[in-house]
Amino acid sequence: MTTTRAPRRLGLALLLVGLAVLTACSGAAPGEPRMTRTNAESRVPFGAFLGSDAAGVAAYPGFEAWLGTDSVAPSVGHTYLPGNSWRDIEIPDPYVRPWADWAAQVPDRLLVVNVPMLTPNEPPLPDDAVRGLLEQGAAGRFDSHFQLLAQRLVTLGASRAILIPGWEMNGISYTHRCEPDPEAWKEYFRRIVGVMRSVPGQQFQFNFNSTRGTDAIPWTECYPGDDVVDMLGMDTYDQPPGQTFDDYVRQPLGLGEQVDFAQAHGKPVSFPEWGLLRYGDRPEYVRAMLAWMESQNAVFHTITDYCPSGVWECTQNPASSQEYRSHYAPS
Repeated sequence: MTTTRAPRRLGLALLLVGLAVLTACSGAAPGEPRMTRTNAESRVPFGAFLGSDAAGVAAYPGFEAWLGTDSVAPSVGHTYLPGNSWRDIEIPDPYVRPWADWAAQVPDRLLVVNVPMLTPNEPPLPDDAVRGLLEQGAAGRFDSHFQLLAQRLVTLGASRAILIPGWEMNGISYTHRCEPDPEAWKEYFRRIVGVMRSVPGQQFQFNFNSTRGTDAIPWTECYPGDDVVDMLGMDTYDQPPGQTFDDYVRQPLGLGEQVDFAQAHGKPVSFPEWGLLRYGDRPEYVRAMLAWMESQNAVFHTITDYCPSGVWECTQNPASSQEYRSHYAPS
């Protein structure tokens, strides 16, 4: 799949003006940007994270039925490799095969796979241990694991997957974080991409994926280079810093800077994780996020559907659930 997209942005100010116009036209309350509902061709590919293994695939028909038979169909499957040991990386079959089979059933479905860069990845190891592992990775110590992963992905029918190595690297949640040694992290990311691209039959795309904001380190300090990045992803939930969607756009290294940075580097954007979190059932946030992602012509987005973030299997957000569902209803 090509990542070539229509121009996404002519400056943050112009987009905010455009979103305000959409808000006025749609009848949304002030500060709640909303895209006008049109047809399926205008939609960014979307899905929901429902589970990494076969259980997630089994849940997908229910998600599609909940959206409605005449609604825009979800087309993105999203899975995570666990990262307990290198075996999880080398033999990803339980987490990839079911989703690869799902994606193969319908043309243009996308498969997104989050790939740990280090093991054990959770709970995170201390900084000194991370620093040593990143240095080993940068030196090629772990190349063989990713070569085996790439070969297996091709064999499983996932040769066109969007891969997310070292997601949320600017935070502290995972061993594969960047802050202990940004230079080693960048070189290690480059090695992973180089090794995986060398495998015959692959057509992988690589997503550099941060959390919104600065977190433990500015995500810009971890960017490994345009030649090894196909798109800029950002995981963004309804949580501090900030409280309004405008805060999330304008905060340092927030949604606005993601788009600025992507445009400067000639890359499209994606939103592998998003959802509610700290402020409860807020349909205005769901409205604003859907409008923003479509205004950026994102490669894809997937909402995290377990509680408290979700809108389908999580039943504690009824107003947000209705907003999400109605967004994809027929015009």
